[in-house]
Amino acid sequence: METVIISPKFQVVIPKRIREKLGLHAGQKVQAIQYDDRVELVPVKPAKQMRGFLRGIDTDVPREGDRL
Repeated sequence: METVIISPKFQVVIPKRIREKLGLHAGQKVQAIQYDDRVELVPVKPAKQMRGFLRGIDTDVPREGDRL
C-alpha cells in the first residue's frame, strides 16, 4: 500500500508504480468517487476503448413463465 500526502492546494501525486500499472498518463481524466470513508479514483476511458469489454458475458436471463 502506498501513502500520499495532500498538498496545501489539496493535490496528490499518484505513485509511479501505480501509474505505470494502470497505464495512467499526464492530463488523463479520472473520476473521484466518495465511498463511505474513502476516495476512489477511477480512470475515465473513452467509449471507443470500451468496445467489446462485455464480450463473452452470459446474456441468458431466466424469466418468469408469464413473461416473454
